[in-house]
Amino acid sequence: MRHSLAVILTFSLSLLLGACGLLPEVVDETKSWSAAKLYAEAKAELGSGGYEKAIKYYEKLEARYPYGRFAQQAQIEIAYAYYKSGEPASAIAAADRFIKLHPNHPSVDYVYYLKGLANFNDDLGLFGFISNQDMTERDPKAAREAFDAFKELVTRFPNSKYTPDSIQRMNYLVNALASHEVHVARYYLKRGAYVAAANRAQFALKTYPQAPANEEGLLIMVKAYDALGMKDLRNDAERVMLRNFPNSVYLKGGPQRDAPWWQLWN
Repeated sequence: MRHSLAVILTFSLSLLLGACGLLPEVVDETKSWSAAKLYAEAKAELGSGGYEKAIKYYEKLEARYPYGRFAQQAQIEIAYAYYKSGEPASAIAAADRFIKLHPNHPSVDYVYYLKGLANFNDDLGLFGFISNQDMTERDPKAAREAFDAFKELVTRFPNSKYTPDSIQRMNYLVNALASHEVHVARYYLKRGAYVAAANRAQFALKTYPQAPANEEGLLIMVKAYDALGMKDLRNDAERVMLRNFPNSVYLKGGPQRDAPWWQLWN
């Protein structure tokens, strides 16, 4: 019995080995390519939208010629390829790696910009108010990291060609992040968590002092402090509201004109 089993196993192994010999050998077409050839092919794929293939070529280029003149450019362009292929985490990781290795590279301003874009687009849904998802369920981490990347670029490279757009995106992010904080404050207020509501609205006011969302944030502070019986703080918030937003929509109209203006909002 054992002899028969050994024969069967030997025969099966022989068949498997023979079958393996029939499989076509995988040939790496890039094996003999020079660094210039690899870079040119990667660049061509990148330009035509072949991001996956471009990434593969860039990786081979850096692995085979890590100290060549094309390696640093490959590190930049692979980050862009990841960004364009919808892989923001990989794009950010590639950008961070380049910044760490080459902090004084002539194109490092672009890499900061690319990192900011990857974070910006990764969490753009945070600011898509057409969504039905409660904003308190969203994590603004990517938005903050996008802001930090753009801020680093603007601070270090004020004359960079990417600075004007970065400033615009920073302004957008500030407004959106403030709106998020105010939304969370409103969430707490509606649930009777008045201390948390006031603190969150105050945080938005201090962190993003110029954001339009602070109009509603001040209103939340007034209502929260009033509910807590903290009259001095309520009055302070009211004065700031009247001084900074004298034409506020919250000061106009309402179904109960005999009620204080800050009680007209629900």
